Amino acid sequence: MSGAIEARTSLADYLRSEGYFGVRVGCEQGVCGACTVLLDGRPVRSCLVLAVQADRRAVETVEGLARGEAPSDLQRAFSQERALQCGFCTPGFLMLSVALLRDHPSATDDDVLDAVSSNICRCTGYQGIARAIRRVRDERSVADRRSHASGGGTQR
Repeated sequence: MSGAIEARTSLADYLRSEGYFGVRVGCEQGVCGACTVLLDGRPVRSCLVLAVQADRRAVETVEGLARGEAPSDLQRAFSQERALQCGFCTPGFLMLSVALLRDHPSATDDDVLDAVSSNICRCTGYQGIARAIRRVRDERSVADRRSHASGGGTQR
């Protein structure tokens, strides 16, 4: 982060002012999760974090998921599993999913449901979102097993 900002500016407002429009502002009370970003690898509601609290810390937004023009495996799975409709909540769910699968690559189905229940989606009914996360979890698990069987390292 760079530049002077008012001490009361939320991280969500700051990021949006810097062009990170994937950070959505929904309830502005930390309830809906649309503003979820990763701060030092942990999901946070950016509407509740002051921008000054993120100074010199790693902030990840949905804009950083794609590799060039190619969507990430999670972005692709969200599309394939119809886990997005209006798309307003999608960036928050994607960032939540990134953290879940980083911290718990073998997350159980209950872990996935518990994680998605912390954000609000008014369109999809959560099933497509949970399927997308489980799909990526399973694909990564297969890729890791293949990599270990062939003696190679894991890369993502």
